[in-house]
Amino acid sequence: MNGKVYLVGAGPGDPRLITLKGIECIAQADVVIYDRLATNLLFEHARAGAEFIYVGKAEGKHSVTQSDINMLLVEKAKEGKVVTRLKGGDPLIFGRGGEEALVLVENGIEFEFVPGVSAGNAVPAYAGIPVTHRGVTSTVAYVTGHEDPLKQTTDIDWKSLVGIGTIIFYMGMRNLPSIVEQLVKNGRSPETPVAVVRWGTTPQQQTVIGTLETIVGQVTQARLRAPSIIIVGDVVNLRQKLCWFEKKPLFGKRILITRAKEQAKVFSEMLTDLGGNPIEIPTIKITDPDSFANIDAAIERLEKGPGYDWIIFTSANGVRYFIRRMKTLNKDIRILAGAKIATIGPATAKAVKKLLLHIDLTPKEFVAEGLIAEFEKLGAREKRFLIPRALVARDVLPESLRTMGGEVDVAEVYQTVLDTQAAQRIKEMLAEKSIDVATFTSPSTINSFARLLGDEFKALMDGVLIAAIGPVTADAVWSLGLNVDILAEEYTIPGLVDAILKRAQRPGSTTNILK
Repeated sequence: MNGKVYLVGAGPGDPRLITLKGIECIAQADVVIYDRLATNLLFEHARAGAEFIYVGKAEGKHSVTQSDINMLLVEKAKEGKVVTRLKGGDPLIFGRGGEEALVLVENGIEFEFVPGVSAGNAVPAYAGIPVTHRGVTSTVAYVTGHEDPLKQTTDIDWKSLVGIGTIIFYMGMRNLPSIVEQLVKNGRSPETPVAVVRWGTTPQQQTVIGTLETIVGQVTQARLRAPSIIIVGDVVNLRQKLCWFEKKPLFGKRILITRAKEQAKVFSEMLTDLGGNPIEIPTIKITDPDSFANIDAAIERLEKGPGYDWIIFTSANGVRYFIRRMKTLNKDIRILAGAKIATIGPATAKAVKKLLLHIDLTPKEFVAEGLIAEFEKLGAREKRFLIPRALVARDVLPESLRTMGGEVDVAEVYQTVLDTQAAQRIKEMLAEKSIDVATFTSPSTINSFARLLGDEFKALMDGVLIAAIGPVTADAVWSLGLNVDILAEEYTIPGLVDAILKRAQRPGSTTNILK
C-alpha cells in the first residue's frame, strides 16, 4: 500500500512562521525531504527515528535535480511511508510544488498541499514594507526573477508589469541588472524606490535601499547575494517609519550558547525575541553517572528509613534525573514524605513544583553560599541531608553542612561530559570572527569549552565578549585567564539575557552594539 506525501510550505526563514498544520505534518512523517530554505530548527518537531533527506539547491548549484526529487518522493511513498516535503516559503509560489504533485498523481500517490507563508509577503513585512498600502498602491505582482528577462521566450509581460504598484521578484539576484533594465525600458521611472532583502525574517537579514537607477551599484557594494527578495515600488518609502525587526536591541548579534542542547531552547528563544542570532553549540552533554550505587542507596534509605530531614536540589537537572532514577526503580514521590525540600534558583524550584511538591527553603541568592547562610540560621546539627547532583560539582555546600554538624549524603544522578562534535565548528566560527558574545551558564560549560579548544583557546577568544550567569561561573572564567565582560545580576537565564541587553543599550552608545 502506498504512503502519502505532504507538500508543505516551511515559511520564509523564521521557524516560528510555519503553520500549525505544517508542524503536524513534520511530526507524523516517516521521511522529511527538505530544501535549502527550510530551517533545521523545524526538525525538533519530528518523531524519533524519522529519516531526513536534504535536496537543497543553492543559486547555480543543484546538488539534486528536480527529476531526482520527484522520483525520490515517489520511491519513499511507494514504500508505504508518510513523506513530508518541506519547501521554503509556500510550495505553490515559485516552489515547483505543482510539478511534484503532478508526478505523484501520475504514480497514483495521495498528496496534500499545505500552504506556507510566502517570502514575497513575509520578507517585505520584516523589512518594514507593506506590499500594499492605502493611498500608495492597491496592486501587487509576484514575479520570478530566475528566468532571463532578455530571452525571446520570456513569460513575463514587462509592458503590463510596469503598471503594477508593487512588484516582488523572487530569486532575482543574478538577473538584477536585467530586471532593472527591462522595468526602465518599459516605462518605470528610474527614481522608483527599490529594496533588496537578503535572508529575510532571520537574524541575518540584510536590507539595501535604493532606486532603479542606483540599486545595482548599491547591491554590488554591499556584496548582497542570494537568497534575496527584490521589492520595487513606492511602498518601499514606508520603511523609514515602519522598520521594526532590524531595530530590535540585539538584532543580528551572534551569541554563542554553550550549555547542553536540552537546556538551550528557552535561552535561544529569549535571544531570538530580542533580534539576536543564537548559535547553539553545546560544549557538554548530560548523561547518566558511571554508577547509580549512591543514589540507589539513598532511594532505599528514603523508602525503608531512617530517611532524610532535607533533600537539597541544586539544579533542574538534579531534579529530573533523581525522579527518573526513582521511576526506574519503580518508586514514586510518596517515599519523599517527611523530608523537607530546599532548592537553589528559580529553574530548580520550577522543576520541583511541576511534581506538585512543596519547597520549604529557597535562598534569595541563587548560589550554594546563599543556602549555607540560611542553614546557619536554621541550624544543621544532627540533621540528615541528601544532595542529588552532578558527578562533578562544587563541594562547598556538603562540606559546610558537615562542618555545622549535619550528616550529608551526596548522590550522583547525572554527569556532564565533553561534546567533542562541537570543537571544530566552534574553532571555525571563532577564527572567522563570527561570534559577538560567548555565554557560559556553569563552570562546566567554560571548562569544557577551554578543553575543547585546547592550546588555541585564548587566541581564539580574542575580541569575543564573555557573559557569565553568576559569580561562580565568572570565577571559573577568570581562573582560565579571561575577562568577564557581562555578568548577570540575577543568576538565571532571564538575568543573563537582561545583562546582555543592558550591555547592548548602555548609555553613550550611538548604536545597539555589544563591543
